[in-house]
Amino acid sequence: MKGGNNMATEEEKQGVSRRDFVKGLAVGGAAGAIGAMGIYSYGPWRKRHFSKVTSKNIDIGECKSVKITNISETSWFDNKVLMGDIKGSGGLLVNQYTYNWPPFADVKGQLGKGSYENGIKHIKQFLPDKLEKAWEFQKENAVHPENAGGYACLIDVELLDGSRKKILLDSGWAYDWTDECFKREGIDKMLSKKEIDCLIISHEHFDHFWGLPVTLKYNPEVPLYIPEGFYQEGLQYIKDSGYRGKLIVNKPGLTPLFPGCAIYTFAIPIICRVYGEESLYFNVQGAGLVSVTGCCHQSIIQFAETARRTIKFEKLHGVYGGLHISPFEDWDPKYDDLVIAFKNWGFEKVGCNHCTGIVTAKKFIEAGYPIVKGTARFRSKDIAYLGNGDTIEFKAA
Repeated sequence: MKGGNNMATEEEKQGVSRRDFVKGLAVGGAAGAIGAMGIYSYGPWRKRHFSKVTSKNIDIGECKSVKITNISETSWFDNKVLMGDIKGSGGLLVNQYTYNWPPFADVKGQLGKGSYENGIKHIKQFLPDKLEKAWEFQKENAVHPENAGGYACLIDVELLDGSRKKILLDSGWAYDWTDECFKREGIDKMLSKKEIDCLIISHEHFDHFWGLPVTLKYNPEVPLYIPEGFYQEGLQYIKDSGYRGKLIVNKPGLTPLFPGCAIYTFAIPIICRVYGEESLYFNVQGAGLVSVTGCCHQSIIQFAETARRTIKFEKLHGVYGGLHISPFEDWDPKYDDLVIAFKNWGFEKVGCNHCTGIVTAKKFIEAGYPIVKGTARFRSKDIAYLGNGDTIEFKAA
């Protein structure tokens, strides 16, 4: 564990990997921005970024059950608008803080003309208690604030002794949408009563992290976990959002959290100038290992393979979250092999959504995989995967 003051030095150490990533995406760019979104997670060149995982068979203990409530999987509402903004700002390699997206709007309506420093000065005085005023400024000055949504889920874990742990995975994007979703699922009250044990930010992407002040509005001291690799803007945003708790920065590899649960941090370069993603493993007694992810930029293949080589468990039981295959509903024939290969992991229960893509979920269903369908409520678009307000539970039969 270490604080944010040392992150700049660590970022310099990672510079070579980041440059290699830029070269790789530049090559893949010929396929177009949309195609590169899936290709970069599953392309063979990407393997070079993963450190070699030796078999360790680490015992993380067991828990009794895991119940996940999808607070919001709709990170944005219009794919065409989002991709148009990214292309107009210079593409997938451009620093996300310069897009002039909310909440860092500066130059009114001008795409690609923003910066963290100029954007935060307009709203810092409102964070985290006066989010309505902060968002009003975004509505007037940001690029497409109406398209911002966010990703977040609540993970409710029952331990073997009957006690419970609650984890908030990610904190959305748009302040108004995230707050609406929190109130719908009672997250606001859980945070205020300090019933949520910690907030885990899977990675620095706008749709998972920029809604942080909404969480801090209700509990500014909630223990906060982030993966090593956050840029200086992200570290400063945590401070500027009014955070007063303990910040834990997870180094690459396995970090046990409590019996039956561990965080795994993947040191990987990600589009929009982001680095590092952490996901969760739960070893459910009598059921098997459950993998929970925000975006799974490391790929579901690497996620499952890392579990097999690192953790002691009987079988892979389930997975929940975004699998980052067709986030913009594009489909490359190469992904057909991924659909076929998915059965090799033997998942018994799959709750996919978000950047998995509806087209991918439907192909999984057609292939006969155990996909848990949703209800398509609260602006989720299809029942093919778990939507906003839907739940999934993993436990022994």
